[in-house]
Amino acid sequence: MTRRSVFLVTLLASALMLSACANTVRGVGRDVGNTVDATGAAVNDVAR
Repeated sequence: MTRRSVFLVTLLASALMLSACANTVRGVGRDVGNTVDATGAAVNDVAR
């Protein structure tokens, strides 16, 4: 492979990894938000 081909493959692989990380972080944020909501609902149920 030429140097340019190696650079392009590395660039594409990096872009794919970064997009996967972004999706994972977004998913974790949603999970944490859902956990907070569920905990709040449980506290409200116990308080009644």
